[in-house]
Amino acid sequence: MSDKVIVTKTAFERMKAEHEDLTTRGMLDIARKIEAARELGDLSENGDYHAAKEEQGKQHGRILHLESFLEHCEIGDVPIVTIRYEGETEAETYLLGSIEERVEGLEVMSPGSPLGAALLEAKAGDTVSYTTPNGTTLAVEVQKVEHLDGSVS
Repeated sequence: MSDKVIVTKTAFERMKAEHEDLTTRGMLDIARKIEAARELGDLSENGDYHAAKEEQGKQHGRILHLESFLEHCEIGDVPIVTIRYEGETEAETYLLGSIEERVEGLEVMSPGSPLGAALLEAKAGDTVSYTTPNGTTLAVEVQKVEHLDGSVS
């Protein structure tokens, strides 16, 4: 991750707690599962052992992801943007930030995506254009910009 990702303090604290849990209790739990599976005998056909090792690998991957994310994120404002595509009548609402925010009922749009980047500085009433990966230029009208704390700008 090269660019800073903006996350709320709540998401940062949740991810920090998850990292601490995985690197302490989580590692001990996995070690116990592997040890118990080893005691069952032949490892080449031991499903419990292979399942525990797979779980260990996934956990290690999550730990590495969290470490990198926490190192490269910045605590700040995460906007919720309501947009309407040119020519459409239905509006769509997105949380403009990291998937790690996990706000129920909102789809997440990465600020690194073409549309996400175009929306970063947009305000209600603005029309922004962006180019899709296939080269098509689209325009959207920003109808509302809210913040996770409930304020509107």
